Amino acid sequence: MDVKVVTERRDLLKAGLMLGGYAGLTSLASTVARGDEIKAGAGSASNKIRMSDIPLSPDTKVTVERRGAIVLIGINRPGIHNRIDPEAYAGLARAYYDYDHDPSLRAAILFGHGAVFSRGIDVDGFRALVETGKPLISGEGMIDPLAKQKPGLTKPLIAAVHGDTWNMADELFLAADIRIAAANTDFGQDENTHGRFPGGGSTVRFVREAGWGNAMRYMLTGDHWTAQEAYRIGTVQEVAATPASALDLAVEIANKVAACGPLGIKTTLSSAHLAVDPAEADALSKLDAQYGALYHTQDFQEGRKAEAEGRPPVYHGD
Repeated sequence: MDVKVVTERRDLLKAGLMLGGYAGLTSLASTVARGDEIKAGAGSASNKIRMSDIPLSPDTKVTVERRGAIVLIGINRPGIHNRIDPEAYAGLARAYYDYDHDPSLRAAILFGHGAVFSRGIDVDGFRALVETGKPLISGEGMIDPLAKQKPGLTKPLIAAVHGDTWNMADELFLAADIRIAAANTDFGQDENTHGRFPGGGSTVRFVREAGWGNAMRYMLTGDHWTAQEAYRIGTVQEVAATPASALDLAVEIANKVAACGPLGIKTTLSSAHLAVDPAEADALSKLDAQYGALYHTQDFQEGRKAEAEGRPPVYHGD
């Protein structure tokens, strides 16, 4: 991509952040594409997907922007608080795969365009798929963004969040290797107040990262928590003053990671996963079916109806 175009996009990004968090970024949408295959000899490292910036488009749900050896992957549905529907989820899955298979990229950053990182799952958008109990994605050329199924990322992912970071959004955050939050971040895993449960990995990763009591304190009550509380319980590594500075810090850390030996970085992640994954694999593999089963309950229907009517739900456990 032309250097001038990249520079202009970067200037626009910073201008949008200064004008109001990520609210000025909606015009930066770009389509997630699978990338171009580089024609090379058999077995060559360059015979892999190359991620590239895609022409800007105002209607795409996931964006990709290369910055040297790092790539920024953005959730872009600000009109509905970046809620994630099947198309956006598949877009993230393709972006993760393309990043992991591009030998010229060494670190990725996940962030959200607009005023919030994301309010999580688009319940109505996912309903038909979730009720089947099947995985949220399937097929070649994808890596599950919630890391519930293999293969997973073999290269580092840094998440930078701000504003509302609820439910599936918090679970995408917890699936990252390094996590940064703006001071205005409002975390939530309030699915139980809506007749559902945290089915995207928090029952596993939140417990692992924050400890049983801290995780249950929020998942069982539906109470939200702040960036400072997230730092206290260990799910956040850095708290930045503003959304703009959170993304800047993520870029700074990503560049430090990218400057390290890539084989050593991949081996570090692989070794750590050997210790963690066997203990978690069974629980993670059952989440989609467990989550889908709740969609067939009266409590789920009551949760949706109460939310639409703006009243407290009345649950009966059926």
